Parts: sequence; C-alpha cells; structure tokens
Amino acid sequence: MPSAMEGSEGGEEGEILRYEETEDDNVSPTDLSELLKEGTKESHDRAENTQFVKDFLKGRIKKELFKLATVALHFTYSALEEEMDRNKDNPVFAPLYFPLELHRREALVKDLKYFYGEDWKEKIQCSEATQHYVDRIHHVGQHEPELLVAHAYTRYMGDLSGGQVLKKVAQRALKLPTTEEGIQFYMFDNISNAQQFKQLYRARMNALDLDKNTKERIVEEANRAFRFNMQVFEELDKLGRSLTEEAQDGGFPVHDGKGDLRKCPYYADKLGRSWATTAGTRVWHKTGSTNGAFCVLAGKAGPGCPYQAAVALAKQPLVQLILAACVAVAAGAAAWYLM
Repeated sequence: MPSAMEGSEGGEEGEILRYEETEDDNVSPTDLSELLKEGTKESHDRAENTQFVKDFLKGRIKKELFKLATVALHFTYSALEEEMDRNKDNPVFAPLYFPLELHRREALVKDLKYFYGEDWKEKIQCSEATQHYVDRIHHVGQHEPELLVAHAYTRYMGDLSGGQVLKKVAQRALKLPTTEEGIQFYMFDNISNAQQFKQLYRARMNALDLDKNTKERIVEEANRAFRFNMQVFEELDKLGRSLTEEAQDGGFPVHDGKGDLRKCPYYADKLGRSWATTAGTRVWHKTGSTNGAFCVLAGKAGPGCPYQAAVALAKQPLVQLILAACVAVAAGAAAWYLM
C-alpha cells in the first residue's frame, strides 16, 4: 500500500503530497475498491460511450458547450464539497477527506470567471439534470453519509484518470491559453503523482469499517452517480445540437424561449418560431436551447420584406447585422428580418 513521504496524510495547507512507488499487492476481491471497480464497469463503459463524451474526445467540443459543462461541474462540486465538509469528521467518510488535494470548487470559480467574467454568478443557472444530481448529493450527505464515498469516488477518481485526457483535448480544440486559463478544473497542483494518489485513496476506502451490505449499497450508489452524469451528458448533447455555429464559436447563444423580455430584446415565446416586437422593429425569431440572455441574429431576408435594405443586411457578417438592426431601431424603422 502507498505511504506518504512528505506532508501529512490529509494534506496540510501549503504542503504537496508525494508518494513512494508501491504495488497494490494486497487487494482482495471483497475490498471496496475492487467491488466498485467491477460493480461500475458497465456504467463506466456506458458513460464513455455517450455522444457528448465521444464528441469531446474527438475534439468536437465548442466553447459555448464547454462553458455550459463547466457550469454543471460547478454546481455538482459545490454540492459534493459542501457535504464532504459537513462529514469531514464522520468515521464513515473522514479518511477520504482530502480538501487540499482534491477539492475543485475554487478551480471551477476561476474557470467561470475566465469564461463569463467577474459577474459570472449572474450569468449561470443550474440545469434540470444537474439539479437532480445536486439534490441526490445533498440527500446522501445529510442522511446517508456512508454513500458519499460513492460520489467522491466516481468524480475524483475519474478526474484524475480520463479527466486528464479531456484537459488536453479541450485546450487544443478550444485554443485555450497555454497558461491554463479555462481548464483549472483539471489541474491538481497538490498531487505530485496521480497514479500513486489513487492508490492511496483506494487503500483508504478499503480500510473503512463497512459491512457487506453497506459496501453493496455504496456500489449501487456509484452506479446511480454514473447515471446522473450520463443524464447531464445527454442534456449537454441536446444543447449542443441546438446551438448555432455562431453561438458555438463564441457569438451570442440562441435563446431558449423562456427568458425575461427586459433582458432579451429579441425574445420569442416557446412555440419555437414566433414574431417578437420590440422598439418598433419586428424580428422573426428562431428559438434554440441554452441559458444565454440574448439571441443570435442569423440574418436572412423574408420573402415579404418591405425593405430592400434587409436583403443587403442579410448578407453582412453577424456583428454588422446586429449593429444595423440597432441603428434601424434607433431610427424608428419597421423592418422585417427572417430568422
């Protein structure tokens, strides 16, 4: 089993854990780490084969969708680490409490500030699938803390494994800075050797004083955690298909038809295609599905357009079209634009 060479076992602030090279020779089929590995293999395979993950691994991840995935991670880890803090002295979880080494909340805040700016809190919201996941984590932490092991195992061990592959893919596909802005979530600066840390973590799991029934419940909960993750992936996949290319490449995201008129001057109702009237200008609005406050103007002139200028505007780049539309509003014009 691994043993710490420097730093305390829990990782005191300012210290970095380093581990001796050791072999995991004493693992038993009844150890929790082995039960989890074998008991979640099928769920793990299904999660890796969701369309969102497959596209991500191929580098088919656009910035707008990556930002939404980061938002989902923020809400998930905020809940998980809140419950871990709550149970840090509970013997059913305390040995797995590594805040300095593992906690991701602060890293995710840095990523959200990079993508959304200092007012990031006002620009994000928890999606439906993520909220279900968050609710379950809170329930477990408050009522069945021994099952918190399953959620920590599913997330952190994955982050230290496949997550490191996703980090490289995201940095390359999104052309993120080499200074690692936007991917702080994947950076574990206080872990010097991920493989050896995972060995330590599994050893701690195996040393927990748990009966057979509790171990089985933890494996069942880990499979549930995988299902929650897959539901979030499926939700992101649907959002990705609805985003326009302009939105994916960093333009304004398409509105979901559920926004506030005061925030979105091009708001349309939830019928999918409808007329929206604002400041004397009518805009044919195509709704999509994301959390953005504004809509994309992807201009095409409608056959019934009473103004020839709309045809010219439709051929202009997106930004010019938006600016032209604003000028038209200011002038009190009543032009038709087909979305």
